[in-house]
Amino acid sequence: MTKAKATQPPLARRLAAEALGSLLLAALVVGSGIAAQQLSPGQVGLQLVENAAATAAGLYAIILMVGPVSGAHFNPVVTAVDAAFGGLSWRDAAAYLPVQIAGCVAGAVLANLMFDGSAVSISTHHRASGAHLLAEIVATAGLILLIFSLVQSGRGERAPAAVGAYIGAAYWFTSSTSFANPAISVGRMFSDTFAGIAPESVPPFIAAQVVGGVVGYGLVRLLYRSAPGGAGQAAEVLLPHPAAATDDAAPVTAPVNGAAPTPLSRGVT
Repeated sequence: MTKAKATQPPLARRLAAEALGSLLLAALVVGSGIAAQQLSPGQVGLQLVENAAATAAGLYAIILMVGPVSGAHFNPVVTAVDAAFGGLSWRDAAAYLPVQIAGCVAGAVLANLMFDGSAVSISTHHRASGAHLLAEIVATAGLILLIFSLVQSGRGERAPAAVGAYIGAAYWFTSSTSFANPAISVGRMFSDTFAGIAPESVPPFIAAQVVGGVVGYGLVRLLYRSAPGGAGQAAEVLLPHPAAATDDAAPVTAPVNGAAPTPLSRGVT
């Protein structure tokens, strides 16, 4: 596999895409949680089904929407691992993080308002037990392993559906319901609803997610260290990491198995 020389949107446009995608993601998670509470009062299992299904489907759509512009990270851990693999500069990664967090906070506020609630209602849902923190390590490590295993093996086009499916499943197989994202953890603090998390639970959740990111990174390196092109080049298949930048040209994928570059039409979170 060889790295494609491709154009990339300017940083400002990528940041706008990350902010918009993060806003939509938080509005999706929080809003579907509020709807589930209202439609199925007292039925927590059914509420979780509704919240998980909406999140899985909506995440797939949002990745397709802005992936060609920014890579559709929406997640500081994904961004940091991408930078560690050489797919994104650390300077750009540092610029992604605040807009991801701000977008998720704005999305939670938007969800509150759409359901006629207070713009900000600080959550009282305490989640940071030992079991929940272990679950966040597992959920985040699995997410990182999934994303970068797909790009390493040349199956990046499957990532939007795969990531949506994984997050939907992880709502159920992890006791924490798979936050797996520091930005969404901060955003969900601002909604005292089904999907909320108490402020004191956020720092340990983020710490667990960082540990999970390190574990996931290590697993990818272990499994794919001899992959052609290395991690950074393999990530070109999925995430827009071209060398040059212009305003009008569209991102293209790296050639796989000798195929010619093609327009990029998906990203990842």
